[in-house]
Amino acid sequence: MAIDYFILLIIGGLSSIITFLLQIKYKQGPVRSSSLVGVFVGVFVLVFPNLLSTYLTENLPLVCFGASFIGMVSSKIMSDYILIGFSGVVFTIIYFNTSTYFSGFGGGLGSAACIALLVTLSIPVLKKKRKLSNGFLLLRRQMRSRMKKKNYK
Repeated sequence: MAIDYFILLIIGGLSSIITFLLQIKYKQGPVRSSSLVGVFVGVFVLVFPNLLSTYLTENLPLVCFGASFIGMVSSKIMSDYILIGFSGVVFTIIYFNTSTYFSGFGGGLGSAACIALLVTLSIPVLKKKRKLSNGFLLLRRQMRSRMKKKNYK
């Protein structure tokens, strides 16, 4: 069972990186990139159900599709592949611990992906000794530019 968790952690990071790569490098757009990753993994699990353990067969498509939501992030917000992969791993950890709490909630995978991405985006803010750092300044700069665009329209 521990190897299944390890496999899901790696796959969570890889699926977010692959989605981001499809979106940015191959210009497929965020929705199509996430869909391609989800469909590929879903078809793989359907075609080869006996290749994986039952735990992986049940959870691999959910982890891959949920982590692919992280790869949909704009390159203006986050463009580092390592941080995107780390966000995928954080998503998988959140999925392990909250999958029972999100039953009945629509958008549980998207909520967990958003939380994982926000955790990763907050690392530069928390890295300094209680000082505002580059992460907060980038967020503030982006919000100001959006407000200026709205005022011009």
